[in-house]
Amino acid sequence: MNRTIGLVLAVVFAGSVSAGDAAKGKEKSVTCASCHGPDGNSPLAINPKLAGQSEKYLVKQLKEFKSGARKNATMAPMASMLSDEDIEHVAAFYASQKVQHAAVNDEYIQLGQRLYRGGDADRDIPACIACHGPKGQGMPAAGFPALGGQHPGYTKAQLLAFRDGSRDNDLNSVMRDIVAKMSDQQIEALSQYLVGLH
Repeated sequence: MNRTIGLVLAVVFAGSVSAGDAAKGKEKSVTCASCHGPDGNSPLAINPKLAGQSEKYLVKQLKEFKSGARKNATMAPMASMLSDEDIEHVAAFYASQKVQHAAVNDEYIQLGQRLYRGGDADRDIPACIACHGPKGQGMPAAGFPALGGQHPGYTKAQLLAFRDGSRDNDLNSVMRDIVAKMSDQQIEALSQYLVGLH
């Protein structure tokens, strides 16, 4: 019985063991630094912070940029230059970095925090905390991204892309279904709130 449980746990967690080499990833990420910063903390709000993001999530996104499953005119050619092994290494490097947080304007804290922690029952919007964790660190084993510290402008752009369907690489349309119910005010408040969540 115990042997069976051990075997099952080994199979379940095998996918969460790091396959990439962060040192090799740092070497491969030199080109990425111009948009995402040398440590994954992008200086530009239009480019996501990659620091502290889970390897599983980063691998998925890079492979989808490369295959065209996630459309992005800038990232498609960048990802196409990476082998699957390179992708694993780059993901390991960025996952090993620390994301930089910022202060949140007071006007966004109450609504952003309420949505993140408790959702909105009137609109049938679940709490973000369920998939993205209490501190916005995501759920690496499930491939759910870290959101804490992300640029508000980037977060807002992604939420709007899920809402209008121009981004559609979410599992089972989960994000598209949720964001379809959110108001512009809620999207703005949540995007602003997340930059300080940690």
